[in-house]
Amino acid sequence: APALGVSSTQQPDYLDYDQKGRGIVVTMFANTGVSYLLGIAGGGLYGFQKGIASTPSSKLKVQVNSVLNHCGRYGSKAGNTLGVFAVMYSLYEGVFDKLDLEQYTGVDSLSPPLAAMMTGATFYGPSGIRVAALGGAIGLGAVGATYAGYTVLGKPFGSYGFLFF
Repeated sequence: APALGVSSTQQPDYLDYDQKGRGIVVTMFANTGVSYLLGIAGGGLYGFQKGIASTPSSKLKVQVNSVLNHCGRYGSKAGNTLGVFAVMYSLYEGVFDKLDLEQYTGVDSLSPPLAAMMTGATFYGPSGIRVAALGGAIGLGAVGATYAGYTVLGKPFGSYGFLFF
């Protein structure tokens, strides 16, 4: 430590750097925040449309109240649902990355499809086995469609860094 008056001729000390990228918790927070905001925006727009269509009066105050009620109702539901999806997906993907399933199967990028399948199955699990299997199939299909889209565009999978995109 030269600042303390002790000189050393050895190599300098470097901080450890995570070569794989962000950690599980950092990824989870980023994915959850973006998903929640997208859900609020999409649900709010849908609520805006529903609020305008179902206004019981032509008075401006009643119309504004109807629009605000619908935006709040649909925006919060969509935001919370997408936020929960993002938390579960990020945790499952982190667990599957830690298990390093690719070395056992020889298949690259096995974690995102499994994480999406488990997210759908877990989210819809309380509704029964058939609904959970359907939710898992929808999650697996979403990642499959993303894989196909990336292949068609000629981009490497996961280059955007958000969820499985």
